Amino acid sequence: MEVPFQDPEALAAYCQPFIRGERAPRTAVEMMASRYVAYATGAIDYLLDTHDPKTRSQTDRRATEDWSRRADWRSLEILSSEAGGPDDDEGQVEFIARYAIEGVEHAHHERSQFRRSEGRWYFVSGDKVSVPPARRATAKIGRNDPCSCGSGKKYKKCCGA
Repeated sequence: MEVPFQDPEALAAYCQPFIRGERAPRTAVEMMASRYVAYATGAIDYLLDTHDPKTRSQTDRRATEDWSRRADWRSLEILSSEAGGPDDDEGQVEFIARYAIEGVEHAHHERSQFRRSEGRWYFVSGDKVSVPPARRATAKIGRNDPCSCGSGKKYKKCCGA
């Protein structure tokens, strides 16, 4: 079965057997989805248990609980994945997790690394993906340039005043 990302309730139902320990995610994408649902449902122990054992002690449980509790989780969008299949030992998943805190909408865009060890997938690390700065389509008009309205005046004496 393909992971049902479009319906939050179906996603939660799909991932609950992972969180309850009834079965293990077979792919990095399933692990990513189950971790999102764990954040959304406050399953902090699952988040810590699925963190790479080598760096698990560096995870701040209190901050994780706080973010999980304060956020109103909206959706998970998987943008891409590299490797991370049932026969792989490493994988990468790029995603956007949408949530709101105190009515302010947020989009957490991350590229996460996963590793399989002894048959289990673990979250290793995540790098936040920054949105590139907006670029002007046209050059900026300088104060002493002719005004773009065609008046023949300098910009500072016309539309720039």
